[in-house]
Amino acid sequence: MIGLKKAGFLLVVVLLAAALSACHRTPDEEQVREAIAAVAQAAEAGSASGVGEPLSEDFDGNAGALDRRGLTGMVRLLALRGEHIGVTMGPVSIEPRGERMVATFTVTLTSGGKLLPDQMGVYQVESAWRKEDGVWRCYTANWKHMV
Repeated sequence: MIGLKKAGFLLVVVLLAAALSACHRTPDEEQVREAIAAVAQAAEAGSASGVGEPLSEDFDGNAGALDRRGLTGMVRLLALRGEHIGVTMGPVSIEPRGERMVATFTVTLTSGGKLLPDQMGVYQVESAWRKEDGVWRCYTANWKHMV
C-alpha cells in the first residue's frame, strides 16, 4: 500500500513538473538578451539576414543615419568582400519601460580587413525594443564611439 502512495506521489510530482515546464515561457528580458546575442553572432558570421531579423521594418539607427536596409546592406558588403568583423559584447543592462524595453551595453568591433578601419573600436549602445506579433524587435538604436 505504501508503495502505491509513493508511486502516486511521484506521478503527481512528475505531472506538476511537466505542467510547469509546458507553461514556461522565456521572460521578456531574456528574449531581448537572446536577440542581441543573435545579432552579434550574425554580424561575426557575415549574415545580413541574421542581423536584420530582430530589427523592426522601421528601424532607425543613430537618428536617421542608418536604417534596417542600410545596416543589412553594410553587413552583406563586408561579407562579399571577405571582411571579417569580430564582435565582443559587454554586459547588457535591460530596463523595462512600460510595454517596451531599453537595453544598454558596450560592444567592441574588430576587423582584419581595411574597409572600415576607422569605425572599429568600442561603442556605447542604447537600443529600444517593442513586441511585434509576440516577438521582441529593436526599433531604434543609438551608438557612440568611445574614444
